[in-house]
Amino acid sequence: MASASLSLPMQRRKHLGVVLLLASLALLAVAPLFLYPVFLMKLLCFGLFASALNLVLGYGGMVAFGHATFFGGAAYITAHALKEWGFGAGSGLMIGVAFALVTGFLMGIIAIRRQGFYFAMTTLALSQMAYFAFFQAPFTNAEDGIQRVPRPDFLGLVSLTDNLTLYYFVLAVFLIGMAVIWRVIHSPFGASLTAIRENEPRALSLGYHTNRYKLTVFVISAGLSGLAGSLKVLVFQIATLTDVAWQMSGEVILMTLLGGVGTFLGPMIGAALVLTIQNYMASTAVPVTILIGLAFIGCVMLFRKGIVGEIIALLPSGWLGNHDRERV
Repeated sequence: MASASLSLPMQRRKHLGVVLLLASLALLAVAPLFLYPVFLMKLLCFGLFASALNLVLGYGGMVAFGHATFFGGAAYITAHALKEWGFGAGSGLMIGVAFALVTGFLMGIIAIRRQGFYFAMTTLALSQMAYFAFFQAPFTNAEDGIQRVPRPDFLGLVSLTDNLTLYYFVLAVFLIGMAVIWRVIHSPFGASLTAIRENEPRALSLGYHTNRYKLTVFVISAGLSGLAGSLKVLVFQIATLTDVAWQMSGEVILMTLLGGVGTFLGPMIGAALVLTIQNYMASTAVPVTILIGLAFIGCVMLFRKGIVGEIIALLPSGWLGNHDRERV
């Protein structure tokens, strides 16, 4: 009898998760029928970008200000590969991700030895160096950027010139990226990463090579950020300096904080909130930057855990255990 009562919350959580997953997939599948596909693709790109940053910020406990380098750098590389080298869509995405992985490894080796404020400032300094490198590089065309990037076929079979077809392609890649993040979070590696975040000296005393764990998650986060940037190039057919500027890193951190740091769904919700405000308030007389700032202040004062974090905190304890509360 006791075992049956203990398994009930677990079954309830499992059924709830399946229902939410199926409902989310159905909503994403029909969303282009009601909303502009390009705007939806932008939400998916930045949702993946914010979720990638959340691996480092929320689960690794490291405040990084350099993720625009991976996002915008991969965008530049993919744009050049598609326009000048004639790569296909799949190959263009892969070369962008490869660039982000290598850059993340090199930046991580330098920055990961620092902690707290010094880690954040190191990533910011390295990001600014990368920004000026892209500004000076001849293939980026400085302020003009790489424009009119073509949308080649995927594997020579699927044409991506149509916005609706491209939406479902971006959605598929987005789901693959989110599946990778889910797997990282719910793996022994993710559990070890959480332990390091909570008490690094104790993890060191237990024999964990904490710098290796932090470098690994930093590189994974960089690769996924690069994937998001490469997808953005396919959507908007342009790569500019805005994508590699430090303001982009600050904006994606804001998205993550608004949605809920250390939660799986939080960064996506935060990205949707910020982009919706930017999109629908841009044509009004209301200053969008001030409005987003007010939303952030309100979140800090009223929702210290972020939107999703506060919702999870309000759920009855029988629905989610402490382990699940961190990872929804």
